[in-house]
Amino acid sequence: MDFYEPLSYQTDVSLNITQHLFTKPEFQNNNIVFSPLSLFTVLSIIAVGSEGPTQRQLLSFLQANSTDQLNSFSSQLISSTLSDASCFGGPRLSFVNGVWVEQSLSLQPSFKKSVTTDYKADLASVDFKTKAGEVIEELNLWGKKKTNGLIETMVPRGAVDSTTKLIFANALYFKGTWDEKFDALETKEYDFHIHDDNSVKVPFITSTKDQFISVFDGFKVLGLPYKQDKDKRRFSMYFFLPDTNDGLP
Repeated sequence: MDFYEPLSYQTDVSLNITQHLFTKPEFQNNNIVFSPLSLFTVLSIIAVGSEGPTQRQLLSFLQANSTDQLNSFSSQLISSTLSDASCFGGPRLSFVNGVWVEQSLSLQPSFKKSVTTDYKADLASVDFKTKAGEVIEELNLWGKKKTNGLIETMVPRGAVDSTTKLIFANALYFKGTWDEKFDALETKEYDFHIHDDNSVKVPFITSTKDQFISVFDGFKVLGLPYKQDKDKRRFSMYFFLPDTNDGLP
């Protein structure tokens, strides 16, 4: 299977999810951080475990022809594109999945195999009915370990009880260094414009060196590459910079 064709579909799905979230009133005047790829992966796992109309709707939303296509794409993505490269001088990266299932439920062997093989997920049979609190602690410990301590609470207390049957989780951890380091002495305070025509003073990293910038109608895109060293992949962070203070949705 051509890896880049479903990758373009995944990008379309990510943009659809982003557009949907940004139309929510609770997010319009607030900062939001989320991983569309994480949502795509979890929905793919759910699609693999479903059937009938539910599976067809998920495949349609994920723009996939079959669960086999989702499995193949996710397997390549997780084992290669999103594998850790810190030993080669590249970014430290962890993209992990987990599924917690009420112990009274049985899972199809094909689902177990796909989840653990294609999605490299941790699969656990737990007692939600009488030990929901312990499951929360287990899940949060899993998230903390997988994100190097950055995420201490994957699931808050009260979110899981005796009626819970399944939990699907994904954690993404990324730590890289800029390919061209910024001089900390050149950090300066400027106005950062937020909603309602307000602004706050924040420290900006600055540089007089040439940068990767693309210009579009109404906005620019700045790309800052991360240190690659012997890692054959190239990771970059992209900043969308509107020409006007309220130029982004």
